[in-house]
Amino acid sequence: MATFVSILSLISLLILGYAGASIYIWAAFIAAALYVWGCGTICWLLAAAVLIPLMVPQIRLKISGYIVNFINKKGLTPKISETERIALRAGTAWIDEDLFSGKPNFDKIWAQTYPQLSKDEQSYMDNQVNELCKMTDDWEVQTIRDLPPKVWKYLKDEKFLGMIIPKKHGGLGFTALGHSAVVAKLATRSQTLAISTMVPNSLGPAELLLHYGTEAQKKHYLPRLADGRDIPCFALTEPMAGSDATSIEAEGLVVKQGGKVKIKLNFEKRYITLGAIATVIGLAFKIKDPDNLLGKGEDVGITCALIPGDTKGITRGHRHDPLAVPFVNAPIWGKDVLIDTDHVIGGKDGLGKGWLMLMECLAVGRGISLPSTSAGGSKFVTRIVGDYAKIRSQFGVSIGKFEAIEAPMADIAGKTYMLEAMRKFTAGGIDNGEKPSVINAVAKYHSTERFREIVDHGMDILGGAAICRGPRNLLSSAYFGVPVGITVEGANIMTRGLIQFGQGAVRCHPYSYDEMCALIENDIAKFDKAFFGHLGHLISNLCRNTALSLTRGYCHLPKTSGLSGKYERKIAWASAKFAFWADIALAYYGASLKRKESISGRFGDILSYMYMATAIIKRYEDEGIKEHKIYAQYALEHCFDEIHQAFDGLLSNFASGSPLNYVFKFFGILNKLNPIGGKSSDYLKHKIAKSLMVDSEPRDNLTAEIYLPDNAKDGLGRYENAFKVALNVDEIKAKIKGGIKAGALPKDKARNLIDEAKKAKVITAAEAKTFSDAQAILRDAIMVDSFEIDEYLKYGQKGSASKAKTATTTKKAAIKKPASKAKVKSKTTISKK
Repeated sequence: MATFVSILSLISLLILGYAGASIYIWAAFIAAALYVWGCGTICWLLAAAVLIPLMVPQIRLKISGYIVNFINKKGLTPKISETERIALRAGTAWIDEDLFSGKPNFDKIWAQTYPQLSKDEQSYMDNQVNELCKMTDDWEVQTIRDLPPKVWKYLKDEKFLGMIIPKKHGGLGFTALGHSAVVAKLATRSQTLAISTMVPNSLGPAELLLHYGTEAQKKHYLPRLADGRDIPCFALTEPMAGSDATSIEAEGLVVKQGGKVKIKLNFEKRYITLGAIATVIGLAFKIKDPDNLLGKGEDVGITCALIPGDTKGITRGHRHDPLAVPFVNAPIWGKDVLIDTDHVIGGKDGLGKGWLMLMECLAVGRGISLPSTSAGGSKFVTRIVGDYAKIRSQFGVSIGKFEAIEAPMADIAGKTYMLEAMRKFTAGGIDNGEKPSVINAVAKYHSTERFREIVDHGMDILGGAAICRGPRNLLSSAYFGVPVGITVEGANIMTRGLIQFGQGAVRCHPYSYDEMCALIENDIAKFDKAFFGHLGHLISNLCRNTALSLTRGYCHLPKTSGLSGKYERKIAWASAKFAFWADIALAYYGASLKRKESISGRFGDILSYMYMATAIIKRYEDEGIKEHKIYAQYALEHCFDEIHQAFDGLLSNFASGSPLNYVFKFFGILNKLNPIGGKSSDYLKHKIAKSLMVDSEPRDNLTAEIYLPDNAKDGLGRYENAFKVALNVDEIKAKIKGGIKAGALPKDKARNLIDEAKKAKVITAAEAKTFSDAQAILRDAIMVDSFEIDEYLKYGQKGSASKAKTATTTKKAAIKKPASKAKVKSKTTISKK
């Protein structure tokens, strides 16, 4: 009986903690339990010693005072600079706050709007975006090392550079989703085209003006930026200041000339997209005012200004070469450049507020721009790989039927589904008014990293067709462009180690920021509320983690069902486990946790994959495409396998070098014995790979809104045509194989048995002709480009367009008929100085 009562009591304690019961309910339960157990006076006294201080505010305040005094005496009070404070409070905490809590509010999460393009946006996608893709030849862009003048003109005329500018200012007034969809589709035609379009619509003058500009600045600049009369760039990065914008050395010295207050600028910027052709330069710099002419003290702080590109003292005319992806990227120098305070974004009110502007706008840019190019590029790779896996044969079998090929094909499709889900979900949040700095960092990091994996798989599957550059190579631009996306807008290696959890632990945690502020302000009442709230939070998540681990998530009652319900339970489990161990890490490491970047990175991975799993479920439920279950299942299994691996790494490395490490390793063993996720089965991978090699609506939906040329000789159009031809002859192949099995034909490769099959009446004459014609089309599709040596050397030396020839060999000689030609229609738009 005593054992039963003990077990019942423990279960009751777990239920109280799981539900987050108040201290008064805990006290009542403990009193009842002590009475039932018949405990003696000592037990009652111990319980009272613990519970009464927690229940009586005056006693608890005294305890809090002792804690604060102890922290102050030991010099443990956290220090937060003003720039850190701004960064931590920039934007909003969105569903990341729920995932961080250990108790996600799924009613709130699933109620998030699933975004759809407006009629105007869809029309623009179907018309202007298609037309822009059609007129852009990526090989021409690569060879002349710029977008052709007609493309630049169309970008300006159709207001591609002003998508985010409201209609009242002459722009298109697109939503974040609309902006994202356009960039994603352009990325399926040309990386350079997508980057050139996305930058003016991301962190740049337009974005800054919309949020912080004066009415006069908006009236002057926004219409000009919308119609392309002005080309913008934003100059932030410097040789000694990359991800850390607070380290910029660009300086604006306040001086007085001709009776007027001026700012004299000296700067050296690099990696500035559109910098070489920009007519208006957004510039971040630090203002020094030794004579206090502005009335804001000597150190005014980081400031952002808009400066005409032809201002005296600005030097341009150089370009970087970012891995042969020829978007305009350049250094800019400024020597004694004089500007007025009117050039400052926001005028005098904007002086010293540049850091806030950067933190707010960088967050939004990360969540839209690079996730868009990655999602669009991933869909493009998925389509290419599906086509090629069907077209290309080895040993008389389409290579997509080999298990060795099926595995990377499944990974491509599953991660493509995941990236598109994250792109839409994040854009929807931004359109609903959110500015989720942590989630946007997650979106940027994982979209670019997963795209790298997708492109690598595509390169492996296409082999030589992906290696040999030329008009026929559809993957080389994406392959070269991947590290660019990973590097810009905050290097990924730093984003993972510092931002996702390092910023999220303060930004999204329900108590830690208030605790820090209370200690800094020496506010005992505020600390008391936050500290004891945090203690209850820790106990609740300990109980939730224990209950969810023991039941493998089944004690959570999901709001969804089927596949979604299964993984909603896992999100609840992962969140409780994450929240509990995050608090343990905060308690153990304290302020030094931000320097434990490997630990922080693993926490960031868990938070990231919880968010991506949430986005996948949201997409699967709201789109309602049952045939996409295999992609959603693979993507969700991938997320929770990564979460499991991250927990394993955490628990193996907690308190590394300390005897306590062995305690944490024990919990690591429990994590291995009760994994939250695992690898996908070979059978699921087979189903996914097979789905990519059939002409079907699910495949079209998975790769929706990519550019599909209607010309069978133009880029992906060649693969699409060959893919349909390959499907068309499957029945003929089956007849020939049937003839071989029946003994009517000799055992040989099917393509060599056409005449025999026709004579044996295994196939008809019409089928024989169809098969022969198909072989020529399929052969043409897998050909790669070659160059005559003099043209190849000329291309290498001058960057001029070369005549590419299809590299194909017969037993006698190479075929000399050119497969395609890339004509130079104009010189680069960048002048040399």
